Formats: sequence, structure tokens, C-alpha cells
Amino acid sequence: MKMNRSATAAEAAKRVYSRMLHGKPGSWSMDINGWDWVPGVGVIAIAEYGRRCGQHDIWEWLDSWAQRNRGKSERLKVINAIAPYAVLPELYAFTGNPVYAEAAERAAQWLTNEAPRTREGAWEHTVTEDVQFPEQVWADTIFMADLVLARAAKLSGNRAYAEESVHQLLLHLRLLQDEATSLLFHGWNCEERHHMSGARWTRANAWIAAGVPLIGEALDGLVNLPEEVVTRYQSLMGALAKLQRDDGLWPTVLDRPAYYPETSGSAGIAFGIKRGIRGGWLDAGLEWHADRTLQAMLGLVTENGSVQGVSGGTPVMPSIEAYQSIPQHESLYGQGLALMLLSEYV
Repeated sequence: MKMNRSATAAEAAKRVYSRMLHGKPGSWSMDINGWDWVPGVGVIAIAEYGRRCGQHDIWEWLDSWAQRNRGKSERLKVINAIAPYAVLPELYAFTGNPVYAEAAERAAQWLTNEAPRTREGAWEHTVTEDVQFPEQVWADTIFMADLVLARAAKLSGNRAYAEESVHQLLLHLRLLQDEATSLLFHGWNCEERHHMSGARWTRANAWIAAGVPLIGEALDGLVNLPEEVVTRYQSLMGALAKLQRDDGLWPTVLDRPAYYPETSGSAGIAFGIKRGIRGGWLDAGLEWHADRTLQAMLGLVTENGSVQGVSGGTPVMPSIEAYQSIPQHESLYGQGLALMLLSEYV
């Protein structure tokens, strides 16, 4: 049965990956040849897929992608658009091309010394669109930016980068985690000192569920993660497991079970479970929750590799009810989070 599941996951992953490479040029959600968080999640996921299945051609494709697109990075110094830098340390290991190491170093220096911060010292969530979110901390930042800094720290051995990565992770957990439920709010306004809409949005929780074990892997041997990070993460994942629907997915807002099931957030949470168990963060007893999500995911990947049921790009909405009205459409971050989960079963 496990062999059949692995073969089925491998076939689905292959379709999802192929769809990502042949998306829609010029499309905000499906153009892989960009330098922003959407293609960033896509290439981070493709690197995970390449590592798990060991295919040389996947790394060659990533190398060609980076050669085509890295020149776009220098004019996009915002937190969300830093995300694609997370693959550059890995590409340096694959190619030995010093250009990748130099670019990762520049990103790490920007994050450490120049990126805007809130009054509490957390990175302010900045985006490429013509809109500002002053003094706002978002859960998304851990996956989009902190993973970059952690991997740059691993590449360079720079302890200061590693310590800043841990500092940001702990700050975000303290500011966003609901002490009553252990779930994460989507955002925090440092000036007004509240969680804005107060939504415990599923994909926000998924960014940290998926990001923390990846960051932990990168920092292993450089710094010791504080026990507070470990206990907060374990509490989060235990709370998420209790809210999983019978179909293996999570609703788009965690504590609103009647809201529509959301594929990308569900995949990110399940990936976090698998990776957290593998890294020794989580108890193996949680694995069946990821297995249930995988089963649901297999039914949401079409024959052409499109992942269904993914909510659109989402700022912190003005109300919890507004999250239910966000339309669903195909996207590279949805493809990517699904691919990351599928890759764990390849």
C-alpha cells in the first residue's frame, strides 16, 4: 500500500511540477519567470522536489531559471520579493557558481541591516505592489524572508545572520501566536497593538508550519534554537491537527469550520507535519494527519497538473468574514505548497 501511495504521489508531483514550468507568461499567479513571492514559493518548492527525487535535470532547470531572472532581484528590495533568494545557496552548492553565493550574501546583508522594522524589531511586511502596511507583522514573512536569511547563514557560516534569523522567528511567534489556542493570527499591528481582523487564517499558519522546520534544518550546527521556539511550534502543530476536517483539509479560516476548504494552506500544514517529524520536532503520531491531507490532495490535482481549491493572494483582510469571499484560482504558491507535500511521499 505504501508503494502504491508513493507511486501515486510521484505521478501527481510530476504533473504539478510540469504545470509550473509551463504556466502562463505575464500572469501574476502563474508566471514562473519573475522575482516576487509567488514564483519564489514556486522555485523553493521545485528545489524541495529536486532534492527528494534526486533528478539532475530539475537542478539544471533551476540554474537556468536563476540565470534568466536574478537580474530582476536588485530592484525589488521588499520582504515578499526576497523569497526567491532562498534557492540561491542551494544552487551555489549544485553549481559552484560564486554569483549565487554573492547574491545570497547581499540579500542577507539587506535583511540584517536595511530591511524596515517595526518598533518591536520585527521585519515590517513590505510588498512589490503600490501599497504599504506600516508597523504590520505578517506570518508570511517567516517563509518569504527568514528562510532566506537562515540559508544564507548556513552558506556563509555567519553566526550573526543565524542569530538574527532566530530573533525574527521568535519575535513573529510571540507577536502572532494566540496564547489561548496556540494558533497564529494572520497579522499584528505594532502601532495599534492588536491583531487587526483577528483572523486565524489557515495559509498564515501554513507559512510558519512549513517554514520553521526548514529554517531549523538550515541553522542546525550554527545556533541552538531556544526552547521557546520548539514549544511554541509543537503547540501550534498540535492545535492545527485538532482542527483538521474529516476530508483531510482545513477551512480557509481555522476556527470557521463552515468556510471553504483551502488547498494551499492544508498542504503547507501537512508538509510541516512531515518535515517536523523527520527533523525530530514533532511526535510521529501526527503523521496520519499528513497522510489524510495527501489523500485529499491527490484528488485535487487535475490531469494537467493544476492544483484546485487555492485561495487568491491575501492581505490581512478587514474582517474574518472577508476571508470567505476570497476567490480561488490556480497559482504558483498553491502549486508549490502542494508539490512540497507530494515530494515528502516520493
